[in-house]
Parts: sequence; structure tokens; C-alpha cells
Amino acid sequence: MKPFRIIISGGGTGGHIFPAVSIANTIKKRLPETEILFVGAEDRMEMEKVPAAGYNIVGLPVSGFDRKHLLNNVKVFGRLINSLSLAKKTIQKFRPDIVVGVGGYASGPTLWSAASLGIPTLIQEQNSYAGITNKLLAKKACKVCVAYENMERFFPAEKLIVTGNPVRDDLTDAKDRKAEALDFFSLQKGEKTMLIVGGSLGARTINQSIQSDLDQLLNAGIQVIWQTGKYYYKQAEDFLHNYNKRAVWCSAFINRMDYAYAAADLVVSRAGASSISELCLLEKPAILIPSPNVAEDHQTKNALALVNKEAAVMVRDSEAREKLVTTALSLIRNDEKLRLLSNNISTLAQRNSAERIVNEIIKIIDATNV
Repeated sequence: MKPFRIIISGGGTGGHIFPAVSIANTIKKRLPETEILFVGAEDRMEMEKVPAAGYNIVGLPVSGFDRKHLLNNVKVFGRLINSLSLAKKTIQKFRPDIVVGVGGYASGPTLWSAASLGIPTLIQEQNSYAGITNKLLAKKACKVCVAYENMERFFPAEKLIVTGNPVRDDLTDAKDRKAEALDFFSLQKGEKTMLIVGGSLGARTINQSIQSDLDQLLNAGIQVIWQTGKYYYKQAEDFLHNYNKRAVWCSAFINRMDYAYAAADLVVSRAGASSISELCLLEKPAILIPSPNVAEDHQTKNALALVNKEAAVMVRDSEAREKLVTTALSLIRNDEKLRLLSNNISTLAQRNSAERIVNEIIKIIDATNV
């Protein structure tokens, strides 16, 4: 039997890229001869992260619609037309057995072009609230792999399968190595530690909230691991000169997220689907600050899915400067509440997600090749 050929499309943020790479790695472990090609957006971080993971990628000139400046969408529409053309040419040249969409700007034109050419498609919907693009693409998809229950609101029930969101392969390896993790960040054992992450690009509100009230955290004996994101690191670095970085480890990006999670007693995070999947698997108490700058406000819906089960605490972005640090201090001192959140969030974990998604991919290819 000839090796499978698979296109994986999407990206834009780590929340889309890491699950995509996890799926690709799982395919390669099970079927080493498989040829995999990624299709991403040419000016987004997948163009760096995917080759670093060992895979080839084609970039499309696609970008998101500008909801604030409608006239800018003339250019956006032109880039979409060009992206549809390039996606179609890429698919015709590569001749995939299936195209897998993981969300992000490139996923739309790639899956649309595949469906128009009669190539089977699979959607990996990460959020609890589906966007317009995936709802349209699902009409032609063979399967929709989701992370939440009750997604029949958005997709045909017969196409749905709950698989969860794949997470980075290394995250669970350091789960029980807290002492080693604290050493990595040059932090003290026996002190409460808070991990602050705003995503790979950063979150202005979270960073400003921490800067405003960092004294409160440090004076309370809380150690801080702070990922600022690339847009806000210089500002944070300048700010921390006054502190001699005491009890604070700060960087634009954390390469050892396994250690960051292992060290943390409490995590402050945006409510992206990938981050929530990681928190569930690692059983981490969390304060979620949903980004207000996402389609259909889906991060708030992601966060509420946990809050309603007493599996996380939510602080709205508009209230973060006032409430985030005081909420964090109250929670990190309450061991009973931390245990409750940890226990409840662990019940929401979907394990072996990449394996389950790959099972569906193989089933579709096998059924197509009969």
C-alpha cells in the first residue's frame, strides 16, 4: 500500500499550531512513511514554528477580516481570492488523501479548496463555540473532532466525535518534578508560585495588571513566572530593573512549559482552547481572563464551561486591572480552594486526543480508498 499523503492547515497562534504539530507527530509515529505538508498564513508564527518541528509548510497570503475598519476588507478579500487559488494549486500538486483543518486563517481556503476538488476533509474544532468558517466547512467535512460536549448546536450530530484538543507532547513529562522545575527558574522551594501566561503574542491587559500590582504579590511572598509575549517583553524587562528580578522569572516566551506548569501552584491565563486543554490535563488551578478580541467572544464561553463546573475562576478583561491580583492572592493562599479547582478541572481532561484524532483520519482515508 502506498504511503498516505496528508495536508494539515491552520495556525496563527500557538493554540492552533501546537495541536497541529501534535497530530502530525502522532501520524509519523504510527505511520512513518506518511508525507505531511502544512499550509499556513504566510505572515504568521506557523511559518517559523512548523519548520522548527521538522515539517514543510506553504504560506497563503490570507488574513482576517477587519471589523473596525471595513474599507480595509477590500484588500482582505483580494488576499482571500489569491489564497483560494494558491490552496487549490497546492492541493492539486501534493495530491493529499485527506486535508485536516485545525483553525486559523489558512484553514478556511485550504479546506474549502479540498472539498471543491473532492478531497475528504476533517475539522478539529478546539473551542466550545464554533466560528462561522468552521460551521460552513463542516457541511462538506467527513468528521468534526471537538473538545466539548453539546456541539450539535453548530455541527451535524452524525459527524461529531469528542476527542479533546491535543497538547504539546512534552507537557506531562515534568508533572511531578516541581523541585527540578523551580531550580530551572531559580526560584525557592516551599514558596507559592504563580505562572502568568498571555499566549505566544502576549496579552496587554494581563501584563499591565501584573505591572500595576507586582508589589502586592512579592510582598505576600509569591514567586512569579511571567511570560509576557513578544510584543510586551521589552516594557516588562525595563519595568523589572527596579526589582532586581527578585522572585520573578520573566521572558517573552517559555521554552520549557512543562517546567512552568510543574512549578506553578496557580496559573493566570487567557482562555484559549489549547491552554484550557493543558490546564485540564495537568490538573492546574487557574484564573482565566478571556480575550475580548476574538471571534464570537469564544474565550468567554470556553472559560464559563469551566467556571460552571467549579473548575476555574474567571476575571473579565475589563475588570482585570482592578481585580486580577487581589483575586489571585486570595486564591493562592486558600489551599482548600486550590485542591477543589484541581480536582474539578482534572475531571474535564480529554486524554490521548491526538491518537483519537489520528484514528479518525485513518478511518476516513481507508474508507475513501476502498
